[in-house]
Amino acid sequence: MKRRSFIGKTALAATATLAGSSFLYGNILSNKNLNKTLNIGVIGTGVRGKGLMTIINSIDQVNVVAACDILPFRLKEGLRKSNSNPRGYSDYQKLLDDKNIDAVIVATPFNTHSKIAMDALDAGKHVYCEKTMAKGYTGIRELVKKAYESDPIFQVGHQYHSSRLYHHVVDLIQQGKIGNITAFECQWNRHGDWRRKVKDPKLEKAINWRMYRAFSGGLTAELCSHQIDFVNWVLGETPTQVMGVGGVDYWKDGRETYDNIHLIYKYPKGIKATFTCLTTNAREGYQIKILGDKGTIIIDRQNAWFYPEGNNNTKVTGVVDGVSGATLQWGKEKGYKIDVEHLNPTEQALIDFREAIQKNKQPECGILTGAKTAISVQMGLDAMYKNEIIRWKDDLLRF
Repeated sequence: MKRRSFIGKTALAATATLAGSSFLYGNILSNKNLNKTLNIGVIGTGVRGKGLMTIINSIDQVNVVAACDILPFRLKEGLRKSNSNPRGYSDYQKLLDDKNIDAVIVATPFNTHSKIAMDALDAGKHVYCEKTMAKGYTGIRELVKKAYESDPIFQVGHQYHSSRLYHHVVDLIQQGKIGNITAFECQWNRHGDWRRKVKDPKLEKAINWRMYRAFSGGLTAELCSHQIDFVNWVLGETPTQVMGVGGVDYWKDGRETYDNIHLIYKYPKGIKATFTCLTTNAREGYQIKILGDKGTIIIDRQNAWFYPEGNNNTKVTGVVDGVSGATLQWGKEKGYKIDVEHLNPTEQALIDFREAIQKNKQPECGILTGAKTAISVQMGLDAMYKNEIIRWKDDLLRF
């Protein structure tokens, strides 16, 4: 039996107006779609694709009916992860020709996202495109144009954008919990070379594509993009300029993408956000700090804490509000822990994708949100690779 769909107690924040742009999907689906099982084809069965297939096993009204990968051994591994006996393909175009498939997940290397996602939209498939949405300004613009011209639902896999905990934190910030935001400090640190084992040297770039600039955005696109998406979401803005440095300074093994990055993003009202990603020290791992003049909220992937400014550290447990059921509890050296009922963010994102299709509604992280984050990521890459201050250009999303 699959787990029943989670019904969160937290009320979702209203979808923000995106830079004056509206994005309307096509035909209104009939009510019968509310109870229709969603047949998914997964394109790309590497680590992420296989992980998504495993999670789908526990979600009601979603079945993986097909999977595709260009590497036979990886496809075989992916097919074994699903409990619904999917068909295997080596050519994603043949998967898209399958009329029984309603939607696809694009979990392929970064440089292929835009082309595969556009082909899927042309085939009439709903699309869940893994982050970062597309590589390069041209690829981003072309995919946005295609999505605007197409009826199917399009969701980007910034899963924290679906997290009910993250939604609640955004609500608290917008309600003034930490006062005026003054800065963000974000990190995603690990200790390891980030490489996959390769038995056949001919497959080096197919398996370790994240190490090569032609295919990958490195740490910025694969990790920091989630946190860049969060900052854009909280502020309702995109950065005006980006500066940064990085390098291959430790893992000197022929990789082209950096093994450490340090970025500063400036937003329209002067707020700065820093993003650090290391592969040589895992202290405190993943963390986002939102600093305000009345307090600080710190978030990791599953938890959040509030630190008030001044002498308000009374350590008294209290209720945050009467709607979500969330509470504040003092945690050792962590301030007040913010407890909100929530699922694993990736599971919630996949449930949200199913419901967006069933109800024909725009996802929380749709095409324009994903595009703005992708542009912000590309600005960071340009800042490091060109050693320049990169500024947002008004025509980046024109098509």
